[in-house]
Amino acid sequence: MAIETKRPACSHKELAMAYFPDQAPSSASRRLTAWITRDEELMNALQPTGYFRGQRIYTPRQLEVLFEHLGEP
Repeated sequence: MAIETKRPACSHKELAMAYFPDQAPSSASRRLTAWITRDEELMNALQPTGYFRGQRIYTPRQLEVLFEHLGEP
């Protein structure tokens, strides 16, 4: 499942399932959260976008930053 980069927003669960389609949604969400929080460079890039830990909806700019660091799902 590909996530469109032009979409207005994307839920954490939807993005997690795009990265980890073979996992249960809760497992995929936890794994994506771990990817994000363990990557200091990514966290530093996300902070100016208004990102906060536990965020459930990503803005278009946050998605751009995530894709730059993690690659497209």
